[in-house]
Amino acid sequence: MVIKMSRPLHRGVPAIRVTSSSNGLLDSQVKEQIEKEELDRNQSSHRFPFWSLFSDNSPLTKYDATDNGFASDPFIVGTPRSRHRLTILLLKSSLVVIVILALTGSFWWTLSISTSSIGHIFHSSRRLQEQLVSDLWDIGELSFGTSRMKEIEFCPGELENYIPCFNVSENLDSGFSDGNEYDRVCRQGSRQNCLVLPPMNYKIPLRWPTGRDIIWVANVKITGQEVFTSGSLTKRMMMLEEEQISFRSASLMFDGVEDYSHQIAEMIGLRNESNFIQAGIRTILDIGCGYGSFGAHLFSEQILTICIANYESSGSQVQLTLERGLPAMIGSFSSKQLPHPSLSFDLLHCARCGIDWDKNDGSFLIEVDRVLRPGGYFVWTSPLINVQSSLRNKEKQKRWNFVRDFAENLCWELMSQQDETVVWKKTSKKTCYNSRISGSGPSICSKVQDVEFPYYRPLQNCIGGMHSRRWVPIEERATWPSRSNLNPSELALYGLHLDELNEDTANYRIIVRNYWSLLSPLIFSDHPKRPGDEDPSPPYNMLRNVLDMNARYGGLNAALLEARKSVWVMNVVPTTGPKYLPLILDRGYFGVLHDWCEAFPTYPRTYDMVHAEGLLSLESSQHWRCTMLDIFTEIDRMLRPEGWIIIRDAALLIDSARVLTRRLKWEARVIEIESNNDERLLICQKPFFKRQPS
Repeated sequence: MVIKMSRPLHRGVPAIRVTSSSNGLLDSQVKEQIEKEELDRNQSSHRFPFWSLFSDNSPLTKYDATDNGFASDPFIVGTPRSRHRLTILLLKSSLVVIVILALTGSFWWTLSISTSSIGHIFHSSRRLQEQLVSDLWDIGELSFGTSRMKEIEFCPGELENYIPCFNVSENLDSGFSDGNEYDRVCRQGSRQNCLVLPPMNYKIPLRWPTGRDIIWVANVKITGQEVFTSGSLTKRMMMLEEEQISFRSASLMFDGVEDYSHQIAEMIGLRNESNFIQAGIRTILDIGCGYGSFGAHLFSEQILTICIANYESSGSQVQLTLERGLPAMIGSFSSKQLPHPSLSFDLLHCARCGIDWDKNDGSFLIEVDRVLRPGGYFVWTSPLINVQSSLRNKEKQKRWNFVRDFAENLCWELMSQQDETVVWKKTSKKTCYNSRISGSGPSICSKVQDVEFPYYRPLQNCIGGMHSRRWVPIEERATWPSRSNLNPSELALYGLHLDELNEDTANYRIIVRNYWSLLSPLIFSDHPKRPGDEDPSPPYNMLRNVLDMNARYGGLNAALLEARKSVWVMNVVPTTGPKYLPLILDRGYFGVLHDWCEAFPTYPRTYDMVHAEGLLSLESSQHWRCTMLDIFTEIDRMLRPEGWIIIRDAALLIDSARVLTRRLKWEARVIEIESNNDERLLICQKPFFKRQPS
């Protein structure tokens, strides 16, 4: 991919202070100065309402004057000034009509050309039309002025941790209870059309790996009481130090994670946790992860651990884990299936995670079984498992017996039980289910029930994944990192050939190199380097949490790892696109299914970079179930201050997107791709707006 940028994209503006008394808007002096400049500019120019030139079925009507905050001023005929304006308008309109007629004539002229040259002429005509549309966008921006482009307002201060679709009070009012009030419910109109400001004393997170062990207290919503009274194993391994929360590896408490991980490895039959990879363990789903210390420890062993936990308004496990630069997302076992395909993870871990596995007729354990690969492990740590304690408490003993017997009926082998920890291994053989005593456990789902791509479906009471062609024991899969290169027989399950995956990998290898060449001079402006040089040592690595909104085969993830970038990628497969999420998971990456017309299950300010290739085209092909502005405001919510957005898509859609970036206050630059004239790059940076007390 060869890229060309007309002028450099400057680094993000310094932190802009916003007073809470003005609902997050710029202070009055700056606002008055801007309005004065715009008034002077408008008095010396004429407005050109080019929006009316496009027909109703034009693709650009999704981002027309109304949607983007434009509105034509009424012309009052009668005064010399209004007649002058009207004359200028007619002249401009005539010019545009002439250009359009010329382009139309050139198109019909091509019909008389020989078939050998028609493709070239049509392509040139299309480029001229695209250039015309781009020029019209520019003319519109200049003629209407910034004052005519209504910027999105800032949200009130109380929405600094706002997550659409997670409203506990509304759920309670709707009759949700027994933990279901924390469920994800996307109601009509639940999205706020405003930009979420960071907390009062927010600071840019420390860079990896320093940020893994130290975070700023002001960046997350947590009280000192919550820090000191955290009950789970991993929650206790943190210390409050003035403005920071420390998870230092040198502390005696952190050694508990190392010992705990070593214990689990021995219970599985391994020497230590460094042998997890050899045993086929690469991806771990950590349920109720505390604050991510278990996954942070295993990261050095190339184990990818993703944390899921319920929505929490304060002291959130997911928010703190993401703030540390570790994978996490909001997820619940209360009533719905997780947005992951069947047979997705090598190990599931629950250390005092707060889930009562004996409740709901065992449906929580059935969901664990669904997402667990054949031969995978379920590790559970709970006081309920302590034998001596259970013997003295009949209720505890009854609950433990239920879980143990139910696991056996799921064809799980109890491998080891020590103190408060137990390890089960899921069967690798389908014949086990047929050998069970009739009526002794949950039935096997029918083909209709066994949906491989559930998207928040209600929990099932039957065993899923049995009809999947991906039923392959973890010990028979290639170990990491060889797993990322699927063999032809594995690719055939998805209708792909090896050449297609290799081509995708090669393309993203070039794309990542070009992305890094563009961003490096900007990100490392305080620590310059030439493209191709090694990245500066931490903490100068500015990217850690990356979100790929249309991951396809996971090519961006693969290329970043191959380039040895110290990032992790949340691969998202849109519900409206090709279902390649199982392929991404089988390659040893993490991914999730999501509808981008809904809010992503994460807290604000959790990603350093958001990447979207072809997403706008995908949504356009679905007749825009939501607006481009809806998608962009969600990106802004998820992105950290001074974070980056890279969008690659059709030229017309990129030109439309560029206009919207003004409303979001993003710094943006469109970049031509010389190797592909039909596509363009849009690179944006989100400014750092600081809120001051009123």
